[in-house]
Parts: sequence; structure tokens; C-alpha cells
Amino acid sequence: MTRTSPAGPGRKRDPSRDDALRQAALEVLTEVGYARLTVDAVAARAGAGKATCYRRWASKAELVVDAISHMKAQPQQPDTGSLRGDLIALVHHPHEGDDTFRTAVQAGLVSGLAQDAKLREVFAEHFIAPRKAAFRVVIDRAIGRGEVASTPDWQLLSDVLPSMVFHRLILTGRPPDAAFVLMVIDQIVLPLTTPLTDHQSQRQNQTRTPSS
Repeated sequence: MTRTSPAGPGRKRDPSRDDALRQAALEVLTEVGYARLTVDAVAARAGAGKATCYRRWASKAELVVDAISHMKAQPQQPDTGSLRGDLIALVHHPHEGDDTFRTAVQAGLVSGLAQDAKLREVFAEHFIAPRKAAFRVVIDRAIGRGEVASTPDWQLLSDVLPSMVFHRLILTGRPPDAAFVLMVIDQIVLPLTTPLTDHQSQRQNQTRTPSS
């Protein structure tokens, strides 16, 4: 998401400076939240000038989302041969860093998303959209293999796991471990990819019917 314009005549862009600014943005975000985060504060933390930031990112929102995107593993399009395997590979990214710090970053992000339309727009375009696209590829492959009986509401399905992860992180402070991810995939996501059989539907209807 960083700007691609050259740094200046005879000067090469220093990737380490980009990384320092991203890390500074994450640190300031965890300390003061998105609303109080300023480009000046990020630049000062990284030992850079404000102009250096704006040469790389057009806005505070773009800086923060880019920093978070680099903190997280980039979305892949796994092809393990099964929907379950693909979903696990899609969301399981070990060694993403300190869980306590990541939780604090997520909390700062959530507060900003609730209040700032520009942040929501940039986050949707540069963070959510690539991950939804990868999820769509995984679902389409499953349909092609005959694992999914009919086309599911993939937009809804793609929201399930991130929603559960955010809920766990923000409301309980517990980062999602491998067991939690597998539980959500096996007990929630996969059952939603196939329609209920007539027998299952009848059994559920009987369960919901109050006894006379």
C-alpha cells in the first residue's frame, strides 16, 4: 500500500525505514488508540520526519492499515485437495509475533474502525478484500471438487472466522490458538457449506417444536 514514487534523484528507498515507521505506527496505536494517533508521533517514534511518512503513505489510515497488513501473514490461496485443509492453511499462520502485542494492536484497530469512515474504507480495500478473494478461490475449488453441494453464501462464510477471532481477542483478551481455529472450521464453517438433508431438517424442526 506504500506509494511507489521514487524517493528522489540519486536516492534509493530504504526498506528498513519503511519497517521502522510501520513498527512505530503499531506501537503508538497500542498506546493511544487510533483516534489520538498522529503521523507526527509515529515519525518521532521512528526517528524520521513527517514528510518521510507522507512520501510513503497518503494518510494516517493508509499507514496504520499497511502496518497491520505487514504484521499479519499475507493471504495465500492454498490447494491442499480438501476444503478443510484449505481453510486451515488459509487462516493458520504460525510465528506472527507476540500475542499480547497483537491483541493490543487489534484493540486499537477496532476502536478506530468504529469511529473513522476513512479507516474503514482503507481497511476494507487493502486488508479485507484480499482475504475475501483468497477465501472465494478456496470455496470455488471445493465446488469444483464436488465437496460443496451447492454454491454457499461465501461472503457470509468469509466473515465467520474473522468475527469469531475478533470476538475472542477483544472481549476475552485470549488470542485464537490452533484448537480454537479448528473448532470454528469444523463446527461452524464447514457445516454451513452444505445444505441440510431432509432428515436433518426434519429432526431440527422436531427439536424446535415445543411439546404439547
